[in-house]
Amino acid sequence: MMGAEVRYFPKVVGKQVYGSLYDCDVDILKDTEKLQEIVKDASKEGNMTLLDIKSWKIGEGVSVVAIILESHITIHTWPEYNFATVDVYSCGAHTDPHKAFYYIAKELKSKRYEIKEADRSSEF
Repeated sequence: MMGAEVRYFPKVVGKQVYGSLYDCDVDILKDTEKLQEIVKDASKEGNMTLLDIKSWKIGEGVSVVAIILESHITIHTWPEYNFATVDVYSCGAHTDPHKAFYYIAKELKSKRYEIKEADRSSEF
C-alpha cells in the first residue's frame, strides 16, 4: 500500500525518569523505614510490580534500591543538604515512571526538582 504510514512498535519499551530533589524534609531523608514505604507506594503509583527492596544507612543519609519486575527504583539522600536523587526505570508500556517520580518528590516534600528522562526502548 503506497503512502501508508508505517507504525513503529518497539519490542522492549524502556522508560527512565530521573532527577534531583531539593529542599526536602530532613526527617524523611534520614528515615529508612519511611523511605522504603515511599518506594513501595511509588511502585504502585507507577503500576509496577515490586519484587524486593533493600536499604543502607550511609552516615545520616539513606540509599534505597527497589527491584521491580519491570526494572528498578532508587532513592539516595543527603539530609545535610536537604537533597535526594531519584531514578525510576521501567520496561513495559503498562508502567508510568513519571507518576512514580512525582509521587516520591511529593512525599519527600521537595520544594523544587529537576527531572530528566531517557527512552531506553529497543526495536530488536
